Amino acid sequence: MADRPSPRVSAESEALAVNVPLLDQDGPLFLDQGPLLRPLMARNLREVGTSSTNPTDGPTATSTSSGSKSSPAVAEAITGSDGSTIKASDGTTFTYSNQFGGIWYSDPNDPYNDNAYPNSWTPPLNQSWDYGKDRIYGVNLGGWFVLEPFITPALYQKYPGAVDEWTLSTLMAADTANGGIGQIETHYQTFITEQDIAQIAGAGLNWVRIPIPFWAIDTWGNEPFLAKTSWKYILQAIQWCRKYGIRVNLDLHTIPGSQNGFNHSGKLGEINFLLGVMGMANAQRTVLSQPEYSNVVPMFGIINEAELSKIGQTALRAFYVEVYDMMRGITGVGEGKGPFISIHDGFQSLASWADFLPGADRVALDSHPYFAFDNSPATDPIDTGTGSGAGGVWPSEACNRWMDTFNASRNAFGVTYAGEWSNGFNDCGLFLKGIPGSHTYGGDCGVWQDSSNWDVGTKAGVMAFASASMDALRDWFFWTWKVDNATSGVVESPLWSYQLGLQGGWIPTDPRSAIGFCGPSTGPVFDGTFDSWMTGGVGAGTISPDQTTQYPWPPVSLVNVTTPVTALPVYTSTGSIATLPAPTFTGANGNVVDPTVDGWFNANDNAPGPTPIVGCSYPDPWNALNVSVPTGCTGGANAAVPAAITPPPSRRSL
Repeated sequence: MADRPSPRVSAESEALAVNVPLLDQDGPLFLDQGPLLRPLMARNLREVGTSSTNPTDGPTATSTSSGSKSSPAVAEAITGSDGSTIKASDGTTFTYSNQFGGIWYSDPNDPYNDNAYPNSWTPPLNQSWDYGKDRIYGVNLGGWFVLEPFITPALYQKYPGAVDEWTLSTLMAADTANGGIGQIETHYQTFITEQDIAQIAGAGLNWVRIPIPFWAIDTWGNEPFLAKTSWKYILQAIQWCRKYGIRVNLDLHTIPGSQNGFNHSGKLGEINFLLGVMGMANAQRTVLSQPEYSNVVPMFGIINEAELSKIGQTALRAFYVEVYDMMRGITGVGEGKGPFISIHDGFQSLASWADFLPGADRVALDSHPYFAFDNSPATDPIDTGTGSGAGGVWPSEACNRWMDTFNASRNAFGVTYAGEWSNGFNDCGLFLKGIPGSHTYGGDCGVWQDSSNWDVGTKAGVMAFASASMDALRDWFFWTWKVDNATSGVVESPLWSYQLGLQGGWIPTDPRSAIGFCGPSTGPVFDGTFDSWMTGGVGAGTISPDQTTQYPWPPVSLVNVTTPVTALPVYTSTGSIATLPAPTFTGANGNVVDPTVDGWFNANDNAPGPTPIVGCSYPDPWNALNVSVPTGCTGGANAAVPAAITPPPSRRSL
């Protein structure tokens, strides 16, 4: 792939084309809670501020700010490239290291400016992303806002008995002498910093996937999570990504009641989302990041790793269809109108999704292709020297397993990407499979839990496996950017840390070097061209009626419950709406920029949120698979509010 020419970024370039977007479309992000029977409420979704074209002669520097021409402080640079001095948001300074032609941009008078780009082959944020031509080279920021034992092992080792964020939060809260649950906020402040985002840009990457929890907004009942705290740090992360030209895939990683029973859903154990007696009530509480979507967040993952085999295909697909209809009913249809909607494959084959929502407007299919969890002994050697045979059988395994299936899905379904993958060819790693942990690897896992002992052959083998995976997947997000040290003082899951791999020499320093590693495909070929409707072009939004007929919302029944959905407990839509504060920015002159922004963009949207029905004795929403269905919990008229579209927001004065 040829590099795009580096664009000019200068003071005068801002005057060339000042694009003042309607609806202040490149503003910050906010969340609200939706009312009854609006499971992933997107009432205030706004346009993604993208340009209408992606110039073939490379990115150009056009301002996308809704403010006036910037007036930077005399002694403080607002943009720079490799070797420039950056003033971080915390006031510290560091030197930007980026050998790929990327530029950062940060003007205190123009905080929503989208001029930045991470490298010469990635369009700046104020230009459209071409999903057929541009490749997603991404990393997850896992373990930051949703804490996982193997990513932050020392936090869990400090509290014996903690196996998930539920139990960790409970034990921390009781430990007031050591900071209580406030230790989690300290983690938000320190685990990922602005320098991490700068390093990601300098590594040739261009996207991040940020897992976020529902408790960023609120908690109910006895849920012990740290509520209403992470959102300001999520906003800060998005602003850092804007500064360095990194696009964001914001992923709703946890769901009330749990969508998969994994520790990273918040609570290990049962699935109570769209399953069991409280399945519908938990779906009602599911929330969606909303309104002021900007160029920096062009994709939203509506639910991470829902366990389709247990929830059932009909219920999960019905949920996806309902969310799609709701979001597109608000944003409109076509390129630039709202974000790409990303759905997970539910651990089913990509081919099984080929017939789902044909004609839908900008729906991406997310798959998580891992070797580590296939219960294999994985004893084939990966240390086979440093030559062309480096990696043994593992590189070809990655090429053969993934290239054809991902190419076929792009041709049949549309945009398909690997939202997670790793170098874990085996299942070794401290707490990788939970606490206390287990593994099926047939060798000594100790070798793979301390990279300081790896020789050049081992590193070459892992590098070859990584390169093969990158080429086979084409568009990907490595899981994960960073793994913290265990109490032993070392990273004990080194195959899962992109940052450590860069430092240690088993991750490519330029992801483009992996292109062609697998050689030409012997099966389906993706030529870089999607059907027009797949990316918001002609025909987008024209969906066959049989999709809604096949997958009605609410579903007629749920798995594991003989009672019809209409008789299951729900909440009533008479509650208050949870809102979160907007970020504030101070210009170089000390004045607040855009003080009119608040946490609720659409004044016309005043529908109430879900709340328990008075007199209903609800079962524990996290433990309701084998309980009796209570009476008096269907809510009557207030529980049957349809998924209506609220009036569009009026244009904010400029």
